[in-house]
Amino acid sequence: MAEYTIKVRRYQPESGQGAYWEEFGVDLEPSLSVLDGLLQAKDREDGSLAVRCSCRAAICGSCGMKINGQSGLGCKTQIGEAQELADKKAGAAGEKPAGPTPIVIEPMGNMPVVKDLVTDMESTHWTKIRRVTPWLLPHGEAPEREYVVEPESMLDITQSMACIQCGACVSSCLSMEADPDFIGPAALAKAYRFVGDPRDAETKERLHDLAEDPHGIYDCTHCFACIDACPKDVAPMNQIMRLRRKAGEEGIEDPNSGHDHEMAFVKIIEKKGTLDESLLLQESFAPGIKGKLKPSKRAIKEMLGSIPTAIRGIKTGKMRSLPKLLPGVHHKLPDGAQDDVKAIYEHAEEHNEEFNLYIKGEEDELS
Repeated sequence: MAEYTIKVRRYQPESGQGAYWEEFGVDLEPSLSVLDGLLQAKDREDGSLAVRCSCRAAICGSCGMKINGQSGLGCKTQIGEAQELADKKAGAAGEKPAGPTPIVIEPMGNMPVVKDLVTDMESTHWTKIRRVTPWLLPHGEAPEREYVVEPESMLDITQSMACIQCGACVSSCLSMEADPDFIGPAALAKAYRFVGDPRDAETKERLHDLAEDPHGIYDCTHCFACIDACPKDVAPMNQIMRLRRKAGEEGIEDPNSGHDHEMAFVKIIEKKGTLDESLLLQESFAPGIKGKLKPSKRAIKEMLGSIPTAIRGIKTGKMRSLPKLLPGVHHKLPDGAQDDVKAIYEHAEEHNEEFNLYIKGEEDELS
C-alpha cells in the first residue's frame, strides 16, 4: 500500500458557489487506478463527490477525465503512474511541495460541467456524433439476412470501429477550444467508419457534407492531442486525414480552401524540400499563374485578411528574413537532397501508396 494525495476540481451547483479545489488522502496499491482512488475518497471522506463510471475495465468509456492535465480514462490510468507524472511535472516547473505531489484531477474539457467530474456529453459529444449520420446508408433493398462483404474490405475501418465514445479526444481537442462549432475528432472518426465501409451508398454525399462545412474536416489543425488522449488507439486525426484524402480524390472544393492548402503544401515540398511559408499563402488562395494573374474575389479577401497575421509574424521576429517575406526566395535543400525528395514523390505516385505520417513509437519498435 502507498499513500497518495488527489487534488480534485469540485463543482457543486446546488451550493451556489463556483468551482474550487479539494484534496483527499487515499491509500492504494500503485497498480490500482485513479478511479479506485476517487471511489475510495467518495466512500471514506465525502459521499457527495460525483464521478461517472461503470465497467471499470476501459470498455464502457464512462470515466473520462483529466489527470495531471491529460485527458483519458480514470479506470485505465494507474495511480502509481499518475504520481510519477505529477512528480515529473512539478520538478519541471521547479516546484517542491512539502509532501507528496498531488495528483490533479479535473472534469473533461470542451464540455459543460454538471457536477464535479461529471460533464454534459449530450450537449457536445453526442450532438456532434449525430451530426455525421452515424449509421449505414446501404444500397438498394435490405437483404433477408445480414449484409455480407469480404473481411479484407473492412480492414480500413477497424481502427475507427474501436472507439468507445469516451470523449477523451473531444476533451483534449485544441481546435474545439478555438472553434466550439468544429464537428470534432470523435464525430469525424465515426464518420470515416461509414465513409470507408464498402456497404455504404452515400460516400460522396458524406464527403461533400463534411468538406463543405466550414467547421468540418478542414477545421482540424493537426495538433495530435486527440491521438495522445485516445485510450483505444483510434487516432482520430488519422481518420480526419483519410476523410480529407478521399474528399481530395473527389475534387471537392471547400470554403476553408483546405484542399488547395494541402495541394500547395505538397507541391512546395516537392519543389523545395522545406516549406516556403510566404508562397504557401498565395498558392492556397490563388494557385498557379492563372490564379495570381486573375485572383478571385475570395482570394483577394483571404489575402487581405492574412495581413494582420503577417504583421504579427514580423513583429515577433518569425518573418524577418527575406525567405520568410518574399514568395519564391526560399532556398531548396542542399547537396542533392532535393533529388531524394523528388524520388520519394515519384515512388509514391508510381505505387499509389498511402503514407501514414502519424505512427507513434520508438525507432526500435517501428523497425
